[in-house]
Amino acid sequence: MNQVLLTIGVLFLAYIFGSVPFGLLIVKLRTGQDIRNIASGRTGGTNAMRAAGFWAGIFTALFDILKGAGAVWLARALIPDQHWVHVFAPIFAILGHNYSIFLPEFDENRRFKGLRGGAGGAPSVGGAFGLWPASLAIILPLGALVFFTLGYASVTTMSVALFAIIVFAVRAINGFPWIDVFYGILAEVLLIWALRPNIKNLLAGTERVVNISLHGRIKAKREMQK
Repeated sequence: MNQVLLTIGVLFLAYIFGSVPFGLLIVKLRTGQDIRNIASGRTGGTNAMRAAGFWAGIFTALFDILKGAGAVWLARALIPDQHWVHVFAPIFAILGHNYSIFLPEFDENRRFKGLRGGAGGAPSVGGAFGLWPASLAIILPLGALVFFTLGYASVTTMSVALFAIIVFAVRAINGFPWIDVFYGILAEVLLIWALRPNIKNLLAGTERVVNISLHGRIKAKREMQK
């Protein structure tokens, strides 16, 4: 019974930690604006970059990565012999990030609509880092490559969980836990669900392109030549 309560407590704390809206706090301190009223309205690193500049986006992403990693570290410290809890803790951090208990949303009649947050890319990277630190050296450069070439934040977000699946699958083939692959799959499902509007925009050809990417620069150059 004590083990069950401890597990519930760890997962709840992981969700609460994931719910901390670092992007909202950083943008508010930097510009005084509410990130929820800017562009996509999400609280992640890309929207923080749009709202308050490059470094605001970088620091938001770093803190959001720590959400996922911190959830693993907490679970490992309190329940060291239950690896499945280490895997599910960052999933709950991603849920907190995407649906923050601190960011309830209401309609014009003050009726509750849901919980706001990000899309989950950075805490997904953090969760993989917590489970296997060396994964950061693989997932982060590949994610950056996708971001700075294609220029779609949504595609980058979905790609990091896919890279995690591949990384953990290769490890599992070499004798490491297969449940780590399940972490990547669950994270990918959460990211795709959060990015449903972006996927529709991608299919319609109307998704935002980040200006600092190769695609963004090419697109801007073509528009100037029209």
